[in-house]
Amino acid sequence: MSDKHLSTQFDAELSGISSRVLEMGGLVESQVTQAIFALTQFSGDTASLVLQQEERVNQMEVEIDRDLSAIIARRQPTARDLRLLIAISKAIANLERVGDEAARIARTVQRLINTGVSSRLRLPVADLSFEADLAIAQLRKALDAFARLDTARALEVLKQDDQIDQEFDGLLRKLITYMMEDPRTISSSIDLVFVAKAIERVGDHAKNLAEAIIYVVKGTDVRHTSMADVENAIR
Repeated sequence: MSDKHLSTQFDAELSGISSRVLEMGGLVESQVTQAIFALTQFSGDTASLVLQQEERVNQMEVEIDRDLSAIIARRQPTARDLRLLIAISKAIANLERVGDEAARIARTVQRLINTGVSSRLRLPVADLSFEADLAIAQLRKALDAFARLDTARALEVLKQDDQIDQEFDGLLRKLITYMMEDPRTISSSIDLVFVAKAIERVGDHAKNLAEAIIYVVKGTDVRHTSMADVENAIR
């Protein structure tokens, strides 16, 4: 078998596995969107759908991870190709955790519905929806950057991460005030704090994915570095 044929086959395998990562990303993005819809509309059916999709996300992670191991064993890739495979492994782990966060939100929705507190949660839920919109946009942008191996797009994700953190901090203060004004809502408000944290974690996983993209393209690990150093790395 010619080296050219081997290279073409390897490229096809890389393309195929990258496409499956994007498919997994689309699924978890849908999970988060549905989980927030379930929260804002107090839809038990939608929450159940999110939980049903969790099994498929977990299965995809296992399947992609297995195929990654097989490719590394057969092809013994070097340099950028190896970095891409490592980044894919990190990406699917982060995407699986995004699915976990969506499932956590869905279970919270089910608990809130069962306790019958929906009528007292309109304002905090609206604020959570805004935070979720930011996190979903970050995830979508990170997946787009992954599809194109676009470091400029990945940098945008990193720069906007603080916005979600600030929204979480502001929402936490509102919920504390909400509990002080109406102690009857303490239990449900605590549930919403955990939902807000789950949404913030979605943003964190999008950031992790963006960092992995820069690692693939530039060969530089930009985790735990200043924004100035990240910008220098992608020049």
